[in-house]
Amino acid sequence: MPRNAQDLPDDIRALIRQGVAIPAHPLALNAERRLDERRQKALSRYYIDAGSGGLAVGVHTTQFAIRDVGLYEPVLRLAAAEMDGWTDRPLVRIAGLVGKTEQARREAALARDLGYHAGLLSLAAWRGTSEAEILDHCRAVAGEIPLVGFYLQDSVGGLRLSAEFWQGFAEIENVVAIKIAPFNRYRTLDVIRGVLAARAEDRVTLYTGNDDHIVADLITPFTLMRDGEPVTVRIKGGLLGHWSVWTQRAVQLLKRCHAAAESGEVPADLMALDAQVTDCNAAVFDVANNFAGCIAGCHEVLRRQGLLEGIWCLDPDETLGPGQAAELDRVSAAYPNLADDAFVAANLDRWLG
Repeated sequence: MPRNAQDLPDDIRALIRQGVAIPAHPLALNAERRLDERRQKALSRYYIDAGSGGLAVGVHTTQFAIRDVGLYEPVLRLAAAEMDGWTDRPLVRIAGLVGKTEQARREAALARDLGYHAGLLSLAAWRGTSEAEILDHCRAVAGEIPLVGFYLQDSVGGLRLSAEFWQGFAEIENVVAIKIAPFNRYRTLDVIRGVLAARAEDRVTLYTGNDDHIVADLITPFTLMRDGEPVTVRIKGGLLGHWSVWTQRAVQLLKRCHAAAESGEVPADLMALDAQVTDCNAAVFDVANNFAGCIAGCHEVLRRQGLLEGIWCLDPDETLGPGQAAELDRVSAAYPNLADDAFVAANLDRWLG
């Protein structure tokens, strides 16, 4: 794939710009905590058949620790092969990038060589350094691959960044999107203010990662002032760990949000879904235990559907939080309209084949 966003295929640039549903791809392990290739492929096939507009691989939901056990490249290769072979649809391919500049550039080059279109750049390794240093890092990595910015919530390793930082980030020509995931209304607005200050709203597409307000993000016209005039931008798509489960319903939800945004009329039942989706996310992401079981919670939903054999994570101590299983029981019973169990049951054997 090309290094520069303007050289990406036209259909990929159009997909990014229109806003699509991109699940953050989990890691399928067996009881020995080794990669289960069969189920890893099945997950990719599930997301593709559910109508996802792309996949994000090697990100937080995939477990950052894959790099420590030599799984970063194999997992990216498996997902790329399924995106090549399982469908003829164009899919946005996003690879997670972490670490200081040397590591992130190395991962970016590998991802590009494997056919990924952009890198989702985690900045967690830069805690305690200046925003100017972080921006230098971002510019260096952007020389390898188009970038998707990542404002990660601090409870899982993110750091607080100013509107001025996001202005500087949006001014980088090879930035194509920003995933806004601080789980915080004020910081969400900081990103939007930064993009508007950079006059980059026609080039940088906003994606929600705010699992606590997914629907609200997607139906809100963000109208802020610039040079004394109102400017409206929208969050167009979602790149979410929460969308790694019940994905068919997530794709349908995004379509509804797009239709409401286009018509200018938001039905009351769609607004009500914001609270319902957030309630589900509280269970899946283990909010009661400060997100300790957020990855295991995604695994548990997929295990119950048969897509995963177990909920094993690379870290043996990473598992469901106290009371999380009961919370998953509760939201599953309360909101069957948000689950896609029948869709998974009808296709599971084919995906696992």
